[in-house]
Amino acid sequence: MDTTIIFDALAGLTHWVSPYYAEVAMTIVATILVIYGDVLNKKIKQVLAPYHFIVRTSVFVLICAFGYGALVIFTTPHVKLVLLMIPNLYRGICIVSVFLLLGYLAEHRRYI
Repeated sequence: MDTTIIFDALAGLTHWVSPYYAEVAMTIVATILVIYGDVLNKKIKQVLAPYHFIVRTSVFVLICAFGYGALVIFTTPHVKLVLLMIPNLYRGICIVSVFLLLGYLAEHRRYI
């Protein structure tokens, strides 16, 4: 089998994804939060359990509304930089692989 066909396919996949690195990074972060958000919420619930209902509700709403949003906004550029560290030839297939891994993790946690 001719390796240039494989290299051309990998380069084509990377070229196809390249304008969307920021969106891909945000999607990765958001998907991780969807898969593991219940674990974070459970820990927050344990920490806030001894407090009054109003305090628990207020902190939980603040964390869900602003904390998760800030987490997505501030971690997305770092994930994008990690994606850009991958050699150009393999970047596209790595992105596809990450989404397949996230799908597997979602399946493993019974979200699919």
